[in-house]
Amino acid sequence: MSGVLTQLVDELNRGTLKVVDLTQPLGPSTPVIGLPPIFASSPGMTIDVISKYDDKGPAWYWNTIRMGEHTGTHFDAPIHWITGKDLPNNACDTIPVSRFVGPACVIDVTGDVSRDPDFLLTPERLEEWEAEHGRIPGGAWVLLRTGWSRRSDVASFINAREDGPHSPGFDARTSKVLAEGRDVLGVGVETIGTDAGQAGTFDPPFPNHATMHGAGKIGLASLCNLHQLPPTGAIVIAAPLKIVNGSGSPLRVIAITPA
Repeated sequence: MSGVLTQLVDELNRGTLKVVDLTQPLGPSTPVIGLPPIFASSPGMTIDVISKYDDKGPAWYWNTIRMGEHTGTHFDAPIHWITGKDLPNNACDTIPVSRFVGPACVIDVTGDVSRDPDFLLTPERLEEWEAEHGRIPGGAWVLLRTGWSRRSDVASFINAREDGPHSPGFDARTSKVLAEGRDVLGVGVETIGTDAGQAGTFDPPFPNHATMHGAGKIGLASLCNLHQLPPTGAIVIAAPLKIVNGSGSPLRVIAITPA
């Protein structure tokens, strides 16, 4: 084993580094994104027992699960959006595995979101963060810490009103800066999707999806425990299931960070 990998194991064993789970529990009560009735919607998760130490299987327990690819803490591949549909290596089974691992830049906007659930991260606010913590490096995960994962009931998590859901996200200009100017791996959010709740009304609609996936970047949604990560210095591993031609996948996102 190389010296770097040996040091990693030693520091994990000593507790100077820790592994943080950034993943929400996945089950039948996990909320899914809602769409207007004219569009097909993704189903929630269902779990059906195949056998559980019974006549159907006396010594084993297993289940059948059914859900949409974009359920719970999940991965958005570039092929998920029309802007990324013709890119090479754009699906869950073809994206190089090296692109699932990268340094994390955690931008804390919890105070802003507590005052305004429709808060958008602007380029100016991004520059303020970089002035304090350094320029976001290429190949980084940019994680927007909003405190949204503390919303434990479905209604407050979706936060829908008569005019649709209200949740924070990225200003369209910021998505362009991150995708093109910083060449990030992708972005991660605590909300149900990587665009703001009102992004369907933006011009163009859903700009983070359109920009990120058009540039071959990845989205991570419904993260949690971002408060356990420093602004810089953590490594995030976000590996989807190797679904053939998959547009996305539920996944277990973990971070390795100084204790």
